[in-house]
Amino acid sequence: MRIDKWLWAARFFKTRVLASKACDLGRIHSNEIQAKPARDVRVGDLLRIRNEGGEFQIQVLALSEMRGPAVVAQSLYAETEASKEARARVAAERKAMQEFAPIPTHRPSKRDRRHIIQFRGRG
Repeated sequence: MRIDKWLWAARFFKTRVLASKACDLGRIHSNEIQAKPARDVRVGDLLRIRNEGGEFQIQVLALSEMRGPAVVAQSLYAETEASKEARARVAAERKAMQEFAPIPTHRPSKRDRRHIIQFRGRG
């Protein structure tokens, strides 16, 4: 089964195109090898996935070509404990940094929005 289809079915990405693009950008690693969208995924594979939700390290438990409810999607994989702890630590750091960030006095201009989008790495 293709890895981009599986990532979409497991709800790591909203569309298969986004999953494919993440593979092309090097954000998906299968067994420590950078994965292309057409790479086969098998039960037992170790995947490292970097998306907007953070960096996940998971083990594939089951395959599915259909995108179903979130409960079914979560049964397709198991996240490692180290990955859970790292994501929790990053979330806590991000929350702590918001306390020190100045509150903007006005809405960002079009130029400011372009800089923000460029800084975040989208586009």
